[in-house]
Amino acid sequence: MAIVKVTNDTFEQEVLACEVPVLLDFWADWCGPCKMQAPILDAFADEMGDGIKVCKINVDEEAALALKYQVMSIPTMVLMDKGVFVKRVSGVQQAEDLKAFVG
Repeated sequence: MAIVKVTNDTFEQEVLACEVPVLLDFWADWCGPCKMQAPILDAFADEMGDGIKVCKINVDEEAALALKYQVMSIPTMVLMDKGVFVKRVSGVQQAEDLKAFVG
């Protein structure tokens, strides 16, 4: 499944109303570790297919969402399931770490 860019305007439709688990990647253009995370996340999204939806949220453009989910450092991954917060992890995550996180 392709990675979806989420904004405050699309958050309810893309994340809260989603029937499969959603992995949110909070990131920024200027963040070096976020740039390291991007290709790992792309491969993860391809491998997981329709089993999980992967979304990216730019913290500079969507500060309200970052604040709502208490994102203090980036990259931060937040796992949501049927609109409910499950857990969060910060820092670059390798593919096997992502699989365990959403497992």
